[in-house]
Amino acid sequence: MRYYLIAGEASGDLHGSNLIRGIRKADSGAVFRFWGGDKMAEAGGAENLAMHYKKASFMGFTEVLLHLRTIFRQMDECKADIAAFRPDVLILIDYAGFNLRIARFAKENGIPTYYYIAPKVWAWKESRVKKIRKYVDRLFVIFPFEIDYFRSKGIAPVYEGNPLIDSIDQRRTGLLSHNEFAAQNGLDGRPVIALLAGSRRSEIGYNLPFMVKLSKQYPQYQFVVAGVSWLDKQVYTPYLDGSDVRYVCDKTYELLSVSDAAVVTSGTATLETALLGIPQIVCYRRDWASMLIGKAFLKIPYVSLVNLVLRREAVRELLQHHMTMKNATEELSAILPGGAKHEKMLADYAELQRLIGQKNPSDRFAARMVELLHKDLNEKHGEKSAHTANNGASRVLSAAQDPSGATGTSTSPDSPASK
Repeated sequence: MRYYLIAGEASGDLHGSNLIRGIRKADSGAVFRFWGGDKMAEAGGAENLAMHYKKASFMGFTEVLLHLRTIFRQMDECKADIAAFRPDVLILIDYAGFNLRIARFAKENGIPTYYYIAPKVWAWKESRVKKIRKYVDRLFVIFPFEIDYFRSKGIAPVYEGNPLIDSIDQRRTGLLSHNEFAAQNGLDGRPVIALLAGSRRSEIGYNLPFMVKLSKQYPQYQFVVAGVSWLDKQVYTPYLDGSDVRYVCDKTYELLSVSDAAVVTSGTATLETALLGIPQIVCYRRDWASMLIGKAFLKIPYVSLVNLVLRREAVRELLQHHMTMKNATEELSAILPGGAKHEKMLADYAELQRLIGQKNPSDRFAARMVELLHKDLNEKHGEKSAHTANNGASRVLSAAQDPSGATGTSTSPDSPASK
């Protein structure tokens, strides 16, 4: 069967690549086309990459407004590419602002639409639930608390675990010791604290300067920022110049695995850090316009996925004006080895792991998608066959009743003549 996938950021690219591999196992004849990134290109073939997400990644109200023309142009390009590919199913991965508009297009054109990694409507923009109910045929969720939430909204979700487990397990076997990692990346022998300042320019600009200042309070530690390859190193350099903070690129899991603690922006990175068992604090700052609008519409008590899954503050969140040096140093000292909160946080992580679920969720999601797609297509073809048979019977009856012997033209509600 033919699969068209759309992912709009790094985490979606990662989960999309594992999903593609899983679909190949369940459907040996699978053909792919996708919007995504390097990981999806590796899994599904670089020749099948229609658009790289780094050309379409915009975050925050201000940034989106400044690039509206580009976003709408890309949306038109995406619709045209889907129509040309003629997929059996469209699989949307997170990226709600863009993907829900594409879902409407797919619905209007009779393309089955599966949504993998549900939009976080439980956090904000709950009005999107109506669009999911209207335009999405199957919803696949990755957090246990989402099951009851979507059921309460009249949607029957599919849950098979969290795909982050796959990405972490894939990397565990190749992780280095502290000494090996330090030698390969020019670090000294001090224990490490990881800095995860985000994956977009705007996030880095708002959060990395504070993290660098924080590092000066802990000269006994080596602070290391986790860079990403789709952003040039020069994005980080102005904030790192004159400091003792080091830089590594595309080695987030490796860095975390040798760290005593981490300072993390909100988002998927908080859950990754927890599943790797590294104590963390969340420090997140944005422009005031985005934060004020976000606060007005945010419907959740926490921004960290760790806290949302556990339904309590296991990880301290220092947001906007709470992101002070005093708060950060107190909390970081408490979660470091020997600190007052270190063992409690590790115990909370163990509970989180139990709630998230078993290994190999991507394969299970893929197998369910293929199974459900066969079922949905068979039902669709069955309805079409029944409709055709009914129209045929109507024409025979008309011919029998028409003295002239003419068969006439069907005017059923679904026929072109009725439109």
